[in-house]
Amino acid sequence: MQTQREKIIKKIYEILENKPNGIRYTDLVNEIKSQLPEVNENTIHGTIWIFRKKVKKKKIKDVIVPQRGWYILKKYYYKDLDKISKAFADYLVNDLKECTKAIPLGSNRFQDRWGTPNVIGTYKILKFGNILIEIISAKINSDSNQLITSFGQACAYKLFSHKVYLVIPKKDTNKADIERLESLCLKFGIGLILFDRHNEENPEFEILTRAVKSEPDYFYLNKYLKFIENEAKELF
Repeated sequence: MQTQREKIIKKIYEILENKPNGIRYTDLVNEIKSQLPEVNENTIHGTIWIFRKKVKKKKIKDVIVPQRGWYILKKYYYKDLDKISKAFADYLVNDLKECTKAIPLGSNRFQDRWGTPNVIGTYKILKFGNILIEIISAKINSDSNQLITSFGQACAYKLFSHKVYLVIPKKDTNKADIERLESLCLKFGIGLILFDRHNEENPEFEILTRAVKSEPDYFYLNKYLKFIENEAKELF
């Protein structure tokens, strides 16, 4: 026989399965209450609190909490991120004019702890033998709880990129954090872009700072390009 906590956990997964855009804490509690009226509300709150702790400690790996009070299945979250990465690749080419070609990269393509850019692109002089001028990388962060980690990854991308952009959610990030990140990006020459996390069809990218060109370390540039040989053919 299931315990009340087991019933609640099962119900959480059932609700999340039907919420591809995720669900807020209050709404999650209300749905559980309506579907499990026999369960004490305090037990619901307590079970969700324990559930969230396990998510944060990576003991539960198929659910994420990308911002405070918002729960979503991992499979839905990264599906949206793929769409946003494609949209940002187009934005780099068509709006910012930073790239002549840009593509999204998926998963851990660079095979190390420093992470793989969500988007990588090149800028070439097309009329003069396609001379390569710059490599541009972007870190797209949909999780407002991971801003420091994402900034660190963006800094690491400067090892193999001439320009780097950090892309963060506008509505889900508090103003003080945005202002601090903007100052840091100016100091380190990283471009900062805001976007609407909840509108995958039109993320409404908004530029705060442009990336400043710097020379990459060509040892790392050659190293990482070997991991994306097929994509590199398209870029170069």
